[in-house]
Amino acid sequence: MRATALLVSFAVTSLLPTAYAAANEPSANTLQTLDRQTRQLNRVHSVVVAYDGEIIHELHQGGPGVASPTNIKSLSKTVLAAITGAAIEAGIIASAEQPMVALFGEHLPRGIDPQVGDITVAHLLAQQAGLERTSGSNYGAWVTSANWVNDAMTRPFVDEPGGQMLYSTGTSHLLSAALTHASGETTHALAQRLLGDPLNITIRPWLRDPQGIYFGGNDMQLSPRALIEVGELYRNDGIVVNGAGDEQRVLPEGWVEESWQPRGTSRWTGDGYGYGWFITQLAGEDVYYGRGYGGQALYVIPEREMTVVITSDPNPPSPGGQFQQRLNRLVEGLLAENDE
Repeated sequence: MRATALLVSFAVTSLLPTAYAAANEPSANTLQTLDRQTRQLNRVHSVVVAYDGEIIHELHQGGPGVASPTNIKSLSKTVLAAITGAAIEAGIIASAEQPMVALFGEHLPRGIDPQVGDITVAHLLAQQAGLERTSGSNYGAWVTSANWVNDAMTRPFVDEPGGQMLYSTGTSHLLSAALTHASGETTHALAQRLLGDPLNITIRPWLRDPQGIYFGGNDMQLSPRALIEVGELYRNDGIVVNGAGDEQRVLPEGWVEESWQPRGTSRWTGDGYGYGWFITQLAGEDVYYGRGYGGQALYVIPEREMTVVITSDPNPPSPGGQFQQRLNRLVEGLLAENDE
């Protein structure tokens, strides 16, 4: 994997004692334990672990391989947040505080509630639009509607914009539509140009709505190795360093810090939620993660210089909410103190 070490982070790390830095890397015994515990979870397809910018361990036990695209389900919301950050860096969006309606322009549905004008890009990223959710029991009716954007945007307000976190794929889809209308490009084209190309990964086309808007927040297809690159981008504060040592800023300065600030709380896990990332602690370490239906997960643990990807069978039936906790325990094992 191409090294993507952030220069500032490298400078700080280089001042630390070598033994301390080395102690952060999972030992061979720890990785063997990870494999043994993973094999007890038949639904898990693959686990990829990167340390200090390099992949140090891969396990594949089913489904697509670690280099093959797989449906990452709602982990797409984390990737969409990265695309949005890259669009801000590219000047397509002014800032996260820009009103959503300014990006839609003439494409706004008729008869929308005036309060829609208060929804910002930040509210869409943090699932704080205030509109009735399209997820859960409302999901089926939403995705079978004739116009997903109109359906999501004309739902009643159940909270004010910027209020509580209301996890809704419809909210993410409004973000995808806003990106499309603001740029004149498809969300897929933006994803590949602004994110895929700098990271040297391929982002394949995925599902579109009846109007041709790429599904915002679901069904993206990325390989586990590609997801490692997305995680590393955040771990390195939005900067990519190529093999020649040249650095490119992909995400705005300060974007990662903003993304990892809790702006709401998940009603199911109690974890904080920022711009497409959940925020928690595992084994005493601050951990930032994205997740998707069926056991798709991307973890970034900055203080341990680690990025971890887990992919699983994305097909129904759901393994239940406790399955995410099992994945969390796999990561906790990687972070456990090395007794050697």
